Amino acid sequence: MAAHARPAPDPLPALDPLIDGRPQPSADRTELSGVHGQPLADVGLAPRLMAQGAVHTVRAAAGGPAPDPALFARAAKLLTEEQLAGETPQRYVGRVALSTGLASCAVRRSLAELAAELAELPQVTAAELPSGELGEGLRTRWVPRGRVFAAVMASNHPSPHGAWAQALFHGYGVLVRPGSRDPWTPARLAAALLAAGLPAGRLAVLPSEHPVGEFLLEAADVGIVYGGESAVGRWRGRDSVAVRGPGRAKALLDTPLTDEVLDHLVHAVSFDGGTRCTNLSVLLVNGPPAETADRIAERLSRIPALPVTDPEAVLPAVGGERAGQLTRQVARLAEGLEDHSARFDPRPVAVRLPDGSYCPRPVVLSAPRHDHPAVGTELPFPFVIVAPWEPRDGTAPLRDSLALNLLTARTGLVTDAVAEPTVRKVTTGAVPPWHTAPGIPHDGSFTGFLLEPKGVVGDLP
Repeated sequence: MAAHARPAPDPLPALDPLIDGRPQPSADRTELSGVHGQPLADVGLAPRLMAQGAVHTVRAAAGGPAPDPALFARAAKLLTEEQLAGETPQRYVGRVALSTGLASCAVRRSLAELAAELAELPQVTAAELPSGELGEGLRTRWVPRGRVFAAVMASNHPSPHGAWAQALFHGYGVLVRPGSRDPWTPARLAAALLAAGLPAGRLAVLPSEHPVGEFLLEAADVGIVYGGESAVGRWRGRDSVAVRGPGRAKALLDTPLTDEVLDHLVHAVSFDGGTRCTNLSVLLVNGPPAETADRIAERLSRIPALPVTDPEAVLPAVGGERAGQLTRQVARLAEGLEDHSARFDPRPVAVRLPDGSYCPRPVVLSAPRHDHPAVGTELPFPFVIVAPWEPRDGTAPLRDSLALNLLTARTGLVTDAVAEPTVRKVTTGAVPPWHTAPGIPHDGSFTGFLLEPKGVVGDLP
């Protein structure tokens, strides 16, 4: 019998920089592989010269009236329901799950969250800005701080892409440098906005190397940068750049560990696979931490390790090289600490899955004191360090928290925590650290960052 030739594999989808509403083919290319080790996309990278051209295009198109708010409501519906640039919502979810290692259920949820954020932009703006009407002929008008906004994104979660959509809502022209593992989310969001009627010149999406992202932040009037401390550190202290680094979310347990409280803490550690900046990474306990750490570790050990495309998956996945890095990092962190997870799950830190990816299993450590050097470490999976706290410690161990969850009846402590400048958000009781509503600041008022007040005295045209 004649041998049958194997069919040629399907070509990889190509993702090129988007400028003025059109893909711009680039000779600089990289192959994006998934956590399962298979190629997913052929990505064109914007070189510095192309990025310079994009800055000029966006700056020329920016200014004038902000887009109609109805545009963002239309884009929200398109984002979750329609095929955009040949991609269905279901296909988008699968691609992001495999490229980032985020479980598909978390990607699907984040897409809905992103759409809700678009639709709620008018309510967010109204909630975050004071009334500008101060009397007859006396007004304050909130206006953009510039014309061009740059966003340098990370790949840990799709939800933060709402930040640059908010800049568009207020009339900025926007330049986006995607995270290296998630070019899909900005491409889909851009396609939805353009299909809803956004002027093409107001937005550019530029996959690129890190130096080009830094150039965009320098060239823009204002911007935002996401990432670990090494990525965001140089931008701290610049009033033109909003920095979104490690969250170091904490909880204080100053009440009995009931089943309801245990459910809440486990959820706060493991939701979306522990990949959000608001997932708990530190739990301070009034008393010895070992028993609490054991109970959390036992509950977390029940979460199954599944490929991220499995609808039941909760935990994230990583590639083989990253799995080795995380294993070594956890081993270093565990030196001098007690590893409670190993008592309930003897498997390696990163478990190899049938599709070739690795699932980092939850890790719970306990420290002998709250100021141990490991306390405050964040890892991209359910990881928490439990440490002791005493009332005399006050708020000092609670500092430097994007979100702080207080399980306590000490009203004075809650008041002090709200007043602490390095705590950005406080929740009390069994409320998830990420719970919000339009107008509740995430890390300060982002509307207040994008806009500045301008006095107007006299009649307006």
